[in-house]
Amino acid sequence: MSEYFKHESAYVDEGAEVGAGTKIWHFSHVMKGAKIGERCVFGQNVNVDGGVVVGNNVKVQNNVSIYTGTVIEDDVFLGPSCVLTNVTNPRSQVNRHSLYEKTLIRRGATVGANATIVCGTTLGRYCFIAAGSVVAKDVPDYALMVGNPARQKGWMSRHGHILKNPAPDGTLTCPESGLRYRLDGDRLRCLDLDEEAPLRPELAVGKTTYDEFKQDR
Repeated sequence: MSEYFKHESAYVDEGAEVGAGTKIWHFSHVMKGAKIGERCVFGQNVNVDGGVVVGNNVKVQNNVSIYTGTVIEDDVFLGPSCVLTNVTNPRSQVNRHSLYEKTLIRRGATVGANATIVCGTTLGRYCFIAAGSVVAKDVPDYALMVGNPARQKGWMSRHGHILKNPAPDGTLTCPESGLRYRLDGDRLRCLDLDEEAPLRPELAVGKTTYDEFKQDR
């Protein structure tokens, strides 16, 4: 059995898979058939349905339900009380258990508090869904999405900063990490680090608050 932590008030059903180093906190429930990776954190009152796949180093804040059909890659952050769904047209009288729609949340994406992700969508790598937004269509890598319905308002770096003030060659630089980005057509790519590569240790610990970065800019 994997060495993970489960609070005494939480339930992990027999047949669920939970990776080493993962922590499951108060009143949470991981159902049979769920697959959870290593070093994840599930806050209070989280439900993970059977058939859900969760990668490594995923952070799920309080009051989030992750329904069958959802696939979450590594390093994803789900904010408090955000909402995921798995049927576009639910009716209590119509059983659609065999028709659950897939929602894919790619590596490094952030979903803000109280945001809603309509099922059948893909959230791109390192995209940032602002608090309270409602996402009803696919989101590009690194996109900042705001509002209801959510619309793209810019690009976010891997460290969660709006990328602006491009250099003459079009390069955009993250103010915290110094990593450089550039648009390739309508897709943003990091020039200094592959999207599938982990952050170097010196870049993986924040040392300056967001407000301080805003003051500097």
